[in-house]
Amino acid sequence: MDLGDVCESLIIWLGTFPNIEVPRNTPSDLSDGVAISEVLCLLAPDWFDEEWLAKIKRDVGDNWRLKVSNLKKVVKGVNDYYEQVLRQQIESFQMPDVNAIGERADASELSRLLQLVLGCAVHCENKHEYIQTIMQLEESVQHAVMSAIQELIQKEIPSTVPGDTYKQLELEHHQTTEQLHAALAEREELAQRCHELQQEVMTLGEERTALVLESEKLVKRLKDINSPDDPDSPYGQKQQQIHRQLEQLKQEKFEMEHEIDESRLKSEHMEKQLNELQQKNEDLNSMAEQARRWKDEVDELRHEAVKVEKLELTLDSYKKKVEDMTELRKQVRTLEETNRSNMQKTLELEDELRKSLCFKTQVESYKKQVQRLDAELTEERQRCDKVGIEPFVEFVISCFQLSRY
Repeated sequence: MDLGDVCESLIIWLGTFPNIEVPRNTPSDLSDGVAISEVLCLLAPDWFDEEWLAKIKRDVGDNWRLKVSNLKKVVKGVNDYYEQVLRQQIESFQMPDVNAIGERADASELSRLLQLVLGCAVHCENKHEYIQTIMQLEESVQHAVMSAIQELIQKEIPSTVPGDTYKQLELEHHQTTEQLHAALAEREELAQRCHELQQEVMTLGEERTALVLESEKLVKRLKDINSPDDPDSPYGQKQQQIHRQLEQLKQEKFEMEHEIDESRLKSEHMEKQLNELQQKNEDLNSMAEQARRWKDEVDELRHEAVKVEKLELTLDSYKKKVEDMTELRKQVRTLEETNRSNMQKTLELEDELRKSLCFKTQVESYKKQVQRLDAELTEERQRCDKVGIEPFVEFVISCFQLSRY
Protein backbone atom coordinates (compact mmCIF):
# COMPACT_ATOMS: atom_id res chain seq x y z
CA MET A 1 0.00 0.00 0.00
CA ASP A 2 1.55 3.31 -1.17
CA LEU A 3 1.64 5.66 1.79
CA GLY A 4 1.59 8.69 -0.51
CA ASP A 5 -1.74 7.62 -2.02
CA VAL A 6 -3.05 6.76 1.42
CA CYS A 7 -2.04 10.24 2.63
CA GLU A 8 -3.98 11.89 -0.21
CA SER A 9 -7.08 9.78 0.55
CA LEU A 10 -6.85 10.54 4.27
CA ILE A 11 -6.51 14.26 3.55
CA ILE A 12 -9.70 14.03 1.46
CA TRP A 13 -11.40 12.24 4.38
CA LEU A 14 -10.13 14.93 6.77
CA GLY A 15 -11.77 17.54 4.55
CA THR A 16 -15.23 16.08 5.36
CA PHE A 17 -15.14 17.53 8.91
CA PRO A 18 -17.10 20.77 9.19
CA ASN A 19 -16.26 23.94 11.12
CA ILE A 20 -12.49 23.63 10.62
CA GLU A 21 -11.29 27.11 9.71
CA VAL A 22 -7.59 26.40 9.10
CA PRO A 23 -6.48 25.02 5.69
CA ARG A 24 -6.16 21.24 5.48
CA ASN A 25 -5.83 20.44 1.77
CA THR A 26 -2.12 19.56 1.53
CA PRO A 27 0.51 17.87 3.71
CA SER A 28 2.10 21.26 4.23
CA ASP A 29 -1.19 22.60 5.68
CA LEU A 30 -1.29 19.73 8.18
CA SER A 31 2.41 19.82 9.13
CA ASP A 32 1.80 22.25 12.03
CA GLY A 33 -0.74 19.93 13.74
CA VAL A 34 -3.37 22.67 14.20
CA ALA A 35 -5.99 21.24 11.83
CA ILE A 36 -5.44 17.71 13.19
CA SER A 37 -5.90 18.92 16.78
CA GLU A 38 -9.20 20.62 15.88
CA VAL A 39 -10.42 17.40 14.23
CA LEU A 40 -9.52 15.47 17.40
CA CYS A 41 -11.57 17.95 19.44
CA LEU A 42 -14.56 17.14 17.21
CA LEU A 43 -14.00 13.38 17.54
CA ALA A 44 -13.59 13.23 21.34
CA PRO A 45 -14.42 16.59 22.95
CA ASP A 46 -14.39 15.09 26.45
CA TRP A 47 -10.76 14.01 26.08
CA PHE A 48 -9.37 16.59 23.65
CA ASP A 49 -10.96 19.56 25.42
CA GLU A 50 -10.36 23.29 25.17
CA GLU A 51 -7.59 23.12 27.78
CA TRP A 52 -5.74 20.56 25.67
CA LEU A 53 -6.34 22.54 22.46
CA ALA A 54 -4.93 25.69 24.11
CA LYS A 55 -1.55 23.94 24.36
CA ILE A 56 -1.34 23.76 20.53
CA LYS A 57 0.46 26.86 19.26
CA ARG A 58 -1.06 28.61 16.22
CA ASP A 59 0.58 30.86 13.64
CA VAL A 60 3.87 28.97 13.85
CA GLY A 61 4.79 29.99 10.32
CA ASP A 62 7.88 28.21 9.00
CA ASN A 63 9.31 27.50 12.45
CA TRP A 64 9.67 23.71 12.21
CA ARG A 65 10.56 23.37 15.89
CA LEU A 66 7.18 24.76 16.95
CA LYS A 67 5.51 22.47 14.41
CA VAL A 68 7.33 19.46 15.86
CA SER A 69 6.30 20.53 19.37
CA ASN A 70 2.63 20.67 18.30
CA LEU A 71 2.86 17.29 16.58
CA LYS A 72 4.43 15.67 19.65
CA LYS A 73 1.51 16.89 21.76
CA VAL A 74 -0.93 15.50 19.19
CA VAL A 75 0.78 12.08 19.10
CA LYS A 76 0.95 11.92 22.91
CA GLY A 77 -2.73 12.84 23.19
CA VAL A 78 -3.72 10.15 20.68
CA ASN A 79 -1.60 7.52 22.48
CA ASP A 80 -3.18 8.43 25.83
CA TYR A 81 -6.64 8.26 24.24
CA TYR A 82 -5.94 4.75 22.91
CA GLU A 83 -4.55 3.49 26.23
CA GLN A 84 -6.87 5.15 28.77
CA VAL A 85 -10.16 5.49 26.85
CA LEU A 86 -10.10 2.75 24.20
CA ARG A 87 -8.01 0.38 26.42
CA GLN A 88 -5.83 -0.60 23.46
CA GLN A 89 -2.08 -0.76 22.87
CA ILE A 90 -0.66 0.38 19.51
CA GLU A 91 2.99 -0.29 20.26
CA SER A 92 3.30 -2.63 17.26
CA PHE A 93 2.12 0.18 14.97
CA GLN A 94 4.99 2.21 13.52
CA MET A 95 4.59 5.64 15.08
CA PRO A 96 4.96 8.71 12.82
CA ASP A 97 8.23 10.63 12.68
CA VAL A 98 7.09 14.09 13.79
CA ASN A 99 10.46 15.62 12.87
CA ALA A 100 10.04 14.54 9.24
CA ILE A 101 6.50 15.94 9.20
CA GLY A 102 7.45 19.26 10.79
CA GLU A 103 10.62 19.84 8.73
CA ARG A 104 9.56 18.75 5.24
CA ALA A 105 5.86 17.75 5.48
CA ASP A 106 6.70 14.11 4.70
CA ALA A 107 3.58 12.49 3.21
CA SER A 108 4.45 8.94 4.34
CA GLU A 109 4.89 9.93 7.99
CA LEU A 110 1.85 12.22 7.83
CA SER A 111 -0.23 9.27 6.57
CA ARG A 112 0.70 7.32 9.73
CA LEU A 113 -0.41 10.22 11.92
CA LEU A 114 -3.69 10.58 10.01
CA GLN A 115 -4.14 6.81 10.31
CA LEU A 116 -4.08 7.15 14.11
CA VAL A 117 -6.67 9.96 13.89
CA LEU A 118 -8.77 7.69 11.65
CA GLY A 119 -8.60 4.98 14.34
CA CYS A 120 -9.93 7.46 16.90
CA ALA A 121 -12.83 8.25 14.55
CA VAL A 122 -13.91 4.63 14.04
CA HIS A 123 -13.68 3.88 17.79
CA CYS A 124 -15.26 7.01 19.30
CA GLU A 125 -18.85 7.37 20.49
CA ASN A 126 -20.10 8.80 17.15
CA LYS A 127 -18.24 6.21 15.06
CA HIS A 128 -21.41 5.19 13.18
CA GLU A 129 -21.75 8.71 11.78
CA TYR A 130 -18.10 8.85 10.70
CA ILE A 131 -18.29 5.38 9.11
CA GLN A 132 -21.33 6.52 7.10
CA THR A 133 -19.30 9.53 5.94
CA ILE A 134 -16.51 7.21 4.80
CA MET A 135 -19.04 5.07 2.88
CA GLN A 136 -20.11 8.18 0.93
CA LEU A 137 -16.60 8.92 -0.39
CA GLU A 138 -15.39 7.94 -3.83
CA GLU A 139 -14.62 4.27 -4.29
CA SER A 140 -10.85 4.73 -4.61
CA VAL A 141 -10.71 7.00 -1.55
CA GLN A 142 -13.05 4.64 0.34
CA HIS A 143 -10.86 1.65 -0.50
CA ALA A 144 -7.70 3.41 0.72
CA VAL A 145 -9.39 4.53 3.95
CA MET A 146 -10.76 1.03 4.64
CA SER A 147 -7.29 -0.46 4.04
CA ALA A 148 -5.82 2.01 6.52
CA ILE A 149 -8.48 1.05 9.09
CA GLN A 150 -7.80 -2.65 8.56
CA GLU A 151 -4.04 -2.20 9.01
CA LEU A 152 -4.56 -0.22 12.23
CA ILE A 153 -7.05 -2.78 13.63
CA GLN A 154 -4.54 -5.58 13.02
CA LYS A 155 -1.92 -3.64 15.02
CA GLU A 156 -4.26 -2.94 17.94
CA ILE A 157 -3.72 -5.09 21.05
CA PRO A 158 -6.06 -5.00 24.10
CA SER A 159 -4.40 -3.67 27.27
CA THR A 160 -5.35 -6.86 29.06
CA VAL A 161 -4.85 -10.22 27.47
CA PRO A 162 -8.01 -10.85 26.75
CA GLY A 163 -9.90 -14.80 28.31
CA ASP A 164 -12.19 -17.12 26.35
CA THR A 165 -14.97 -14.51 26.20
CA TYR A 166 -12.68 -11.88 24.75
CA LYS A 167 -11.25 -14.35 22.21
CA GLN A 168 -14.76 -15.20 21.03
CA LEU A 169 -15.62 -11.51 20.70
CA GLU A 170 -12.40 -10.86 18.82
CA LEU A 171 -13.22 -13.74 16.45
CA GLU A 172 -16.71 -12.38 15.86
CA HIS A 173 -15.22 -8.92 15.29
CA HIS A 174 -12.81 -10.37 12.73
CA GLN A 175 -15.62 -12.25 10.98
CA THR A 176 -17.78 -9.13 10.90
CA THR A 177 -14.90 -7.15 9.42
CA GLU A 178 -14.46 -9.79 6.73
CA GLN A 179 -18.19 -9.72 6.00
CA LEU A 180 -18.01 -5.93 5.79
CA HIS A 181 -15.19 -6.09 3.27
CA ALA A 182 -17.03 -8.77 1.31
CA ALA A 183 -20.16 -6.61 1.23
CA LEU A 184 -18.12 -3.64 0.05
CA ALA A 185 -16.52 -5.75 -2.67
CA GLU A 186 -19.91 -7.07 -3.80
CA ARG A 187 -21.29 -3.54 -3.75
CA GLU A 188 -18.44 -2.37 -5.96
CA GLU A 189 -19.07 -5.31 -8.29
CA LEU A 190 -22.78 -4.48 -8.50
CA ALA A 191 -22.01 -0.82 -9.11
CA GLN A 192 -19.66 -1.82 -11.90
CA ARG A 193 -22.32 -4.12 -13.34
CA CYS A 194 -24.93 -1.33 -13.21
CA HIS A 195 -22.51 0.99 -14.95
CA GLU A 196 -21.89 -1.59 -17.67
CA LEU A 197 -25.63 -2.15 -18.11
CA GLN A 198 -26.23 1.59 -18.34
CA GLN A 199 -23.54 1.82 -20.98
CA GLU A 200 -25.22 -1.00 -22.90
CA VAL A 201 -28.60 0.71 -22.60
CA MET A 202 -27.11 3.95 -23.86
CA THR A 203 -25.48 2.09 -26.76
CA LEU A 204 -28.75 0.33 -27.59
CA GLY A 205 -30.58 3.66 -27.36
CA GLU A 206 -28.16 5.22 -29.76
CA GLU A 207 -28.53 2.26 -32.13
CA ARG A 208 -32.30 2.49 -31.82
CA THR A 209 -32.23 6.19 -32.61
CA ALA A 210 -30.01 5.56 -35.63
CA LEU A 211 -32.34 2.78 -36.80
CA VAL A 212 -35.38 4.99 -36.32
CA LEU A 213 -33.77 7.73 -38.39
CA GLU A 214 -32.79 5.23 -41.02
CA SER A 215 -36.31 3.78 -40.97
CA GLU A 216 -37.82 7.22 -41.42
CA LYS A 217 -35.55 7.87 -44.36
CA LEU A 218 -36.42 4.54 -45.93
CA VAL A 219 -40.12 5.11 -45.38
CA LYS A 220 -39.85 8.46 -47.08
CA ARG A 221 -38.05 6.89 -49.99
CA LEU A 222 -40.64 4.12 -50.19
CA LYS A 223 -43.38 6.70 -50.44
CA ASP A 224 -41.56 8.25 -53.32
CA ILE A 225 -40.89 4.99 -55.18
CA ASN A 226 -43.54 2.40 -54.35
CA SER A 227 -46.64 2.11 -52.32
CA PRO A 228 -45.75 1.51 -48.66
CA ASP A 229 -48.48 -1.06 -48.38
CA ASP A 230 -46.81 -3.44 -50.85
CA PRO A 231 -44.96 -5.97 -48.65
CA ASP A 232 -43.51 -7.82 -51.66
CA SER A 233 -41.53 -4.87 -52.90
CA PRO A 234 -37.85 -4.66 -51.90
CA TYR A 235 -38.47 -1.54 -49.86
CA GLY A 236 -41.43 -3.17 -48.13
CA GLN A 237 -39.30 -6.13 -47.15
CA LYS A 238 -36.55 -3.81 -45.94
CA GLN A 239 -39.09 -1.90 -43.87
CA GLN A 240 -40.39 -5.09 -42.31
CA GLN A 241 -36.85 -6.16 -41.49
CA ILE A 242 -36.13 -2.80 -39.87
CA HIS A 243 -39.41 -3.02 -37.99
CA ARG A 244 -38.45 -6.44 -36.65
CA GLN A 245 -35.05 -5.10 -35.61
CA LEU A 246 -36.76 -2.24 -33.84
CA GLU A 247 -39.03 -4.64 -31.99
CA GLN A 248 -36.05 -6.78 -31.06
CA LEU A 249 -34.14 -3.73 -29.80
CA LYS A 250 -37.19 -2.66 -27.79
CA GLN A 251 -37.33 -6.09 -26.23
CA GLU A 252 -33.60 -6.03 -25.43
CA LYS A 253 -33.96 -2.55 -23.96
CA PHE A 254 -36.86 -3.73 -21.81
CA GLU A 255 -34.79 -6.70 -20.60
CA MET A 256 -31.82 -4.43 -19.88
CA GLU A 257 -33.99 -2.03 -17.90
CA HIS A 258 -35.45 -4.97 -15.98
CA GLU A 259 -31.95 -6.24 -15.22
CA ILE A 260 -30.91 -2.74 -14.10
CA ASP A 261 -33.92 -2.60 -11.75
CA GLU A 262 -33.00 -5.98 -10.30
CA SER A 263 -29.40 -4.88 -9.86
CA ARG A 264 -30.58 -1.69 -8.16
CA LEU A 265 -32.79 -3.70 -5.79
CA LYS A 266 -29.91 -6.05 -5.06
CA SER A 267 -27.65 -3.07 -4.44
CA GLU A 268 -30.18 -1.62 -1.99
CA HIS A 269 -30.39 -5.00 -0.27
CA MET A 270 -26.60 -5.10 -0.01
CA GLU A 271 -26.64 -1.56 1.40
CA LYS A 272 -29.09 -2.73 4.04
CA GLN A 273 -26.90 -5.76 4.86
CA LEU A 274 -23.88 -3.48 5.02
CA ASN A 275 -25.62 -1.20 7.53
CA GLU A 276 -26.61 -4.24 9.58
CA LEU A 277 -23.02 -5.50 9.55
CA GLN A 278 -21.79 -2.08 10.64
CA GLN A 279 -24.31 -2.06 13.47
CA LYS A 280 -23.23 -5.57 14.46
CA ASN A 281 -19.61 -4.43 14.36
CA GLU A 282 -20.45 -1.58 16.71
CA ASP A 283 -22.26 -3.97 19.04
CA LEU A 284 -19.26 -6.31 19.02
CA ASN A 285 -16.95 -3.40 19.84
CA SER A 286 -19.21 -2.49 22.74
CA MET A 287 -19.28 -6.12 23.93
CA ALA A 288 -15.49 -6.31 23.60
CA GLU A 289 -15.16 -3.19 25.76
CA GLN A 290 -17.53 -4.70 28.32
CA ALA A 291 -15.54 -7.96 28.23
CA ARG A 292 -12.35 -6.00 28.93
CA ARG A 293 -13.98 -4.35 31.94
CA TRP A 294 -15.22 -7.74 33.17
CA LYS A 295 -11.78 -9.24 32.73
CA ASP A 296 -10.25 -6.43 34.79
CA GLU A 297 -12.80 -7.09 37.54
CA VAL A 298 -12.10 -10.84 37.38
CA ASP A 299 -8.36 -10.19 37.68
CA GLU A 300 -8.96 -8.02 40.74
CA LEU A 301 -11.24 -10.65 42.30
CA ARG A 302 -8.71 -13.37 41.52
CA HIS A 303 -6.01 -11.30 43.22
CA GLU A 304 -8.24 -10.84 46.28
CA ALA A 305 -9.05 -14.57 46.27
CA VAL A 306 -5.33 -15.38 46.37
CA LYS A 307 -4.95 -13.07 49.38
CA VAL A 308 -7.94 -14.69 51.11
CA GLU A 309 -6.53 -18.15 50.43
CA LYS A 310 -3.18 -17.16 51.96
CA LEU A 311 -4.94 -15.75 55.02
CA GLU A 312 -7.00 -18.94 55.38
CA LEU A 313 -3.82 -21.02 55.27
CA THR A 314 -2.25 -18.77 57.92
CA LEU A 315 -5.39 -19.04 60.06
CA ASP A 316 -5.38 -22.84 59.73
CA SER A 317 -1.76 -22.98 60.82
CA TYR A 318 -2.59 -20.78 63.84
CA LYS A 319 -5.55 -23.02 64.69
CA LYS A 320 -3.31 -26.06 64.52
CA LYS A 321 -0.78 -24.39 66.76
CA VAL A 322 -3.53 -23.52 69.25
CA GLU A 323 -4.73 -27.14 69.22
CA ASP A 324 -1.15 -28.32 69.76
CA MET A 325 -0.78 -25.89 72.67
CA THR A 326 -4.04 -27.16 74.23
CA GLU A 327 -2.80 -30.73 73.96
CA LEU A 328 0.54 -29.75 75.45
CA ARG A 329 -1.22 -28.02 78.34
CA LYS A 330 -3.23 -31.18 79.00
CA GLN A 331 -0.03 -33.22 78.96
CA VAL A 332 1.67 -30.73 81.32
CA ARG A 333 -1.26 -30.90 83.74
CA THR A 334 -1.16 -34.72 83.59
CA LEU A 335 2.58 -34.70 84.22
CA GLU A 336 2.16 -32.27 87.10
CA GLU A 337 -0.48 -34.54 88.70
CA THR A 338 1.75 -37.56 88.13
CA ASN A 339 4.68 -35.65 89.62
CA ARG A 340 2.65 -34.70 92.71
CA SER A 341 1.50 -38.32 93.12
CA ASN A 342 5.09 -39.57 92.76
CA MET A 343 6.32 -37.01 95.24
CA GLN A 344 3.62 -38.12 97.70
CA LYS A 345 4.60 -41.73 97.22
CA THR A 346 8.25 -40.80 97.60
CA LEU A 347 7.53 -39.06 100.89
CA GLU A 348 5.53 -42.05 102.08
CA LEU A 349 8.32 -44.41 101.07
CA GLU A 350 10.88 -42.24 102.81
CA ASP A 351 8.76 -42.36 105.97
CA GLU A 352 8.47 -46.12 105.68
CA LEU A 353 12.18 -46.32 104.99
CA ARG A 354 12.95 -44.33 108.12
CA LYS A 355 10.55 -46.53 110.11
CA SER A 356 12.08 -49.68 108.62
CA LEU A 357 15.58 -48.44 109.48
CA CYS A 358 14.53 -47.91 113.09
CA PHE A 359 12.88 -51.32 113.19
CA LYS A 360 15.96 -52.89 111.63
CA THR A 361 18.14 -51.33 114.29
CA GLN A 362 15.90 -52.72 117.02
CA VAL A 363 15.88 -56.16 115.38
CA GLU A 364 19.68 -56.13 115.21
CA SER A 365 19.82 -55.16 118.84
CA TYR A 366 17.38 -57.96 119.72
CA LYS A 367 19.42 -60.44 117.70
CA LYS A 368 22.54 -59.46 119.51
CA GLN A 369 20.77 -59.87 122.86
CA VAL A 370 19.44 -63.30 121.83
CA GLN A 371 22.87 -64.37 120.70
CA ARG A 372 24.36 -63.14 123.93
CA LEU A 373 21.67 -64.84 126.02
CA ASP A 374 22.06 -68.06 123.97
CA ALA A 375 25.76 -67.99 124.69
CA GLU A 376 25.10 -67.37 128.36
CA LEU A 377 22.54 -70.21 128.42
CA THR A 378 24.97 -72.55 126.79
CA GLU A 379 27.59 -71.67 129.37
CA GLU A 380 25.09 -72.15 132.16
CA ARG A 381 24.04 -75.58 130.81
CA GLN A 382 27.58 -76.62 130.63
CA ARG A 383 28.14 -75.44 134.12
CA CYS A 384 24.96 -77.16 135.33
CA ASP A 385 25.98 -80.33 133.65
CA LYS A 386 29.09 -80.14 135.61
CA VAL A 387 27.32 -79.34 138.83
CA GLY A 388 24.23 -81.54 138.20
CA ILE A 389 21.55 -79.07 138.89
CA GLU A 390 18.98 -79.88 136.23
CA PRO A 391 15.96 -78.30 137.91
CA PHE A 392 17.71 -75.00 138.15
CA VAL A 393 18.67 -75.10 134.53
CA GLU A 394 15.14 -75.74 133.45
CA PHE A 395 14.03 -72.87 135.59
CA VAL A 396 16.55 -70.52 134.00
CA ILE A 397 15.52 -71.64 130.46
CA SER A 398 11.89 -71.08 131.20
CA CYS A 399 12.72 -67.62 132.54
CA PHE A 400 14.72 -66.82 129.46
CA GLN A 401 11.93 -67.93 127.16
CA LEU A 402 9.47 -65.81 129.07
CA SER A 403 11.78 -62.85 128.76
CA ARG A 404 11.85 -63.25 124.96
CA TYR A 405 8.11 -62.89 124.73
